[in-house]
Amino acid sequence: MTSAQLNIQHIERTTMTRPIRIGVQIGPDDAPDYASWRTAIRHAEDLGTDLIFGYDHFHKPTLGGFEDGQPVLAEVQPDVTNFEGWTALASWGEITHRAEIGLLVTGIGYRNPDLLADMARTVDHISGGRLILGLGAGWYEKDYTTYGYDFGTWKSRFDLFDENLQRIENRLAKLIPPPVRKIPILLGGSGAKRTLPAVARHADIWHNFLDIEEFKKASKLVDELAEQAGRSGGDIERSVSWRGADSVDAYLEAGATTFTTEIHPDPVSGFDFTILEEMLAWRDRQR
Repeated sequence: MTSAQLNIQHIERTTMTRPIRIGVQIGPDDAPDYASWRTAIRHAEDLGTDLIFGYDHFHKPTLGGFEDGQPVLAEVQPDVTNFEGWTALASWGEITHRAEIGLLVTGIGYRNPDLLADMARTVDHISGGRLILGLGAGWYEKDYTTYGYDFGTWKSRFDLFDENLQRIENRLAKLIPPPVRKIPILLGGSGAKRTLPAVARHADIWHNFLDIEEFKKASKLVDELAEQAGRSGGDIERSVSWRGADSVDAYLEAGATTFTTEIHPDPVSGFDFTILEEMLAWRDRQR
């Protein structure tokens, strides 16, 4: 496939086959209690959010920024209020009724893959077929070491990631009853050596934090790798971090159709939904 054909594929995916969707990741960190977090999830659904995510960290990672689409940790990593993500997802399946729900993303290195597949199937039934199974290799060392897991090396984590992705798919095919629907697999990350090949083989949704030029390059590579794996790159939904209304058109033209933001509560004022409301208003204007 030529570069021109790949570019056309991006445009067709955006303008003809996929709706624009808005997602939000709402963290429990610094929330005064579970009830406050729960109320924020319900409010996000009431606003009309398409996708609502938690995270799968046992401790909040405090970031100093991003570099080449990868998180860079701050020097100090304080412990703050936190709750376990998959337990919360089961509750979300009952308290929400329209939005798709998931974790952005599950650290596959500290979850038995067969059990994780069963957990995902169960939450899919609880929610009436609204689960998105977000998966990643795991990168935050504190999650591993404080809970007794082996952090290993970058290579060992990605070897396990590749192995466990296949185990999850195999287990989902054996469970009785099966999931309500084919659970969409969301893979997060942008590494060309291991993550993007996994995206090409397994993902229904690819989420990343890349700037526009790097996103274009990586998205083209995903299409090429998908073709090599016997898939169409057009079958993989592109999800990116919201960078403001002034940049969104460039991402749309490059093939992104899902845009996400993060909301973390202020210890005093609580959850601020201003950016999410702006994103939803923009989505509705496009529709």
